[in-house]
Amino acid sequence: MTIDQELLNIISSIKDLDELSRFFNDIFTPAELDDISLRWKLLKDLHNGMTQRKISEKYGISLCKITRGSKVLKDENSVVLKVLNR
Repeated sequence: MTIDQELLNIISSIKDLDELSRFFNDIFTPAELDDISLRWKLLKDLHNGMTQRKISEKYGISLCKITRGSKVLKDENSVVLKVLNR
């Protein structure tokens, strides 16, 4: 599935962080927001050198979920990697 371009345009147009937070709370369920936040945290931990096993223990998640994040960071064209390297 591809991300709806209109939605991307709307998200990128919201400059106020409080408004963006409220928008996310309006369109995502609490579980979806937790998943997105967890994904970001594990990507940051991987980028900072934490082992997959430590991350699994820290968040109580499977190594499979973490391995996907690791693959993203190994891709030299990854936007996530570029953002984390800033």
